[in-house]
Amino acid sequence: MQRWRGLEDIPQDWGRSVVTIGSYDGVHRGHQLIIGRAVDRARELGVPAVVVTFDPHPSEVVRPGSHPPLLAPHHRRAELIAELGVDAVLVLPFTAEFSQLSAADFVVKVLVDKLHAKLVVEGPNFRFGHRAAGNVDFLKELGGTYDYDVEVIDLYVTGEAGGGLPFSSTLTRRLVAEGDVAGAMEILGRPHRVEGEVVRGAQRGRELGYPTANVETVPHTAIPADGVYAGWLNAGGEAMPAAISVGTNVQFDATERTVEAYAIDRVGLDLYGLHVGVDFLAYLRGMEKFDSIEALLECMADDVERARALVAAHEAAVTAG
Repeated sequence: MQRWRGLEDIPQDWGRSVVTIGSYDGVHRGHQLIIGRAVDRARELGVPAVVVTFDPHPSEVVRPGSHPPLLAPHHRRAELIAELGVDAVLVLPFTAEFSQLSAADFVVKVLVDKLHAKLVVEGPNFRFGHRAAGNVDFLKELGGTYDYDVEVIDLYVTGEAGGGLPFSSTLTRRLVAEGDVAGAMEILGRPHRVEGEVVRGAQRGRELGYPTANVETVPHTAIPADGVYAGWLNAGGEAMPAAISVGTNVQFDATERTVEAYAIDRVGLDLYGLHVGVDFLAYLRGMEKFDSIEALLECMADDVERARALVAAHEAAVTAG
């Protein structure tokens, strides 16, 4: 898959293409419907499929300080989009100047002049251009002038997550913030992942017999609510079953909020300086302060056993299909 940052990165000889545009944070199951349809139509038409997205999130430019927590950084988003069969991703730097671009100018400068769109695939509530003035009806209207078609896909999927609300990035962020990582996983179609570099912490886990990877998370990351979770620590291409702690270490009166993952039954891991991912499968319990180190250790041992069992059951279910 080709990755372009800015319109100037698009090859000058780029031909017609099928295009879909959006933030696509998380690439959740609703997003997958739209992107998947764009890929299918591109194959039918014999042209490439292109996803257009933005960096930073438009809200941060339009309303500084309002950047939403991100479900996936751009490199992860690109990986997930690539898995859907997309041929190219165009990341448009969203600047104050770009935010002033009218809907009509956006169509001409991006869809017509650069991507030579043959078909644009979007959800029903797609908005674009200055003050989000453009919608799918306007997109269709300009299609008659600039020789492209528009297909509108109902991206709304619902399930048990969020009490039956339509799946969305906003709902996923809310569930993650509440610690409902199982609900978030239903919407995403995979566990929610937090990424970052492994840094040195207080090393209390090592002293207690449970060495953890202390993950310095990517800015604006959507981090689950404080608590203990079951999941995986992804490092060096390997997904290791893990017990994960999020929050301040109340046992030792720490004040810094951290994400720490203990790779179950792994000895001698040296992950310092590596970029890792932590996948969240299930919430185990809240953070609590124990009367003694012995009580803490007893609870930690139970956390590890529960995490081991939950991960094993999930992996067996996935294998069984």
